[in-house]
Amino acid sequence: MLTTTVGRLRAAGMVEGVSFLLLLGLAMPLKYFAGMPLAVKIAGWTHGLLFIVFCMFLLVAHGERQWSMRWTAMIFVAALLPFGPFVIDRRLRGKVDSRRLDAF
Repeated sequence: MLTTTVGRLRAAGMVEGVSFLLLLGLAMPLKYFAGMPLAVKIAGWTHGLLFIVFCMFLLVAHGERQWSMRWTAMIFVAALLPFGPFVIDRRLRGKVDSRRLDAF
């Protein structure tokens, strides 16, 4: 999976998606219901760094695979939504070996 550009993007998307869910589902309740703001600080920083890594992999994939701006923007927007990376991964999974991924 990590041998291709799309494979690395998919892996980064999965890790980033899990970190987002942990931030929303675990760290935020700990902050507001248990009075533990450090949970959000740690999970937020981790998620932020992973999101930046995801964006870098997305830019590399966009350039290498010559994806359309529409498709690249759709992947980016999916990363902003809870469960978005998992939904878009289904689209990317079958396209790892294809040279172009313009059609959506």
